[in-house]
Amino acid sequence: MQFDEDFRGFSFQKEGVLDMRMDPTSDITAKDVVNDFSEEELGTMFRDLGEERFWRRGARAIVDARKKKEIETTTELSSVIEKAIPRKGAIHPATRIFQAIRIYINKELESIEGSLKKAIDVLAPGGKIGVLSFHSLEDRIVKNVFRDAAKSIKGIDKAPILEIITKKPRIPTFSERRINRRSRSAKLRFAEKI
Repeated sequence: MQFDEDFRGFSFQKEGVLDMRMDPTSDITAKDVVNDFSEEELGTMFRDLGEERFWRRGARAIVDARKKKEIETTTELSSVIEKAIPRKGAIHPATRIFQAIRIYINKELESIEGSLKKAIDVLAPGGKIGVLSFHSLEDRIVKNVFRDAAKSIKGIDKAPILEIITKKPRIPTFSERRINRRSRSAKLRFAEKI
C-alpha cells in the first residue's frame, strides 16, 4: 500500500518527495541517501541490493546531477536514472535503483532473516510457515534459513527442526501475472516444524 501513496516516495512513476521509509519516524530518507552518499557508496548499494547491472552509471549520474541541484523528488531521481541506464524490455531503468534505496533505508534484508528465525522459534510442532518474497535477495534468505533449519549437524547432535514442503518455490501463473503485475516476481516457500 505504501507504493500507492505518492507522498511516501516509493514509486518512480508518481511525483513525491524522496522518502521511502516504511516507518516515517526512522532517521534516514531516500533524499538523504541520494544527496549525501558518495558515488562509491551509492554504486555498492545499487550493485548489492538492487542487483543493477549498470550500477556505476546510475551512481555517477546521481552524483553529477546533484552537483547542479539537490535531487528532491521521485520523478527527478527517475529522470536522472532514465538518462543514464538503458531500458531493458518492460522494466523501467529506475526499478532496481529505487529498490536498492528502499531496501537500504528500511533494513529489509536484516529484518527478514531475524523475523523468520523468530517465527520458526515460536512455531508449534506440526505448524506450517509460508513466506512470500518479491526479490531474489529476499528469496535467497528464506531458502537459506529454511535449509539451515532442516539440516542435522552430526557431532553436535543438532536435529533438524523444519521439514521443507516446497523444494522449489511456488510462482504465480501466467494468468495471475496478467491480472496482477505486482505478482510477477513473487516466490512462495513453505516448511513445517518437526
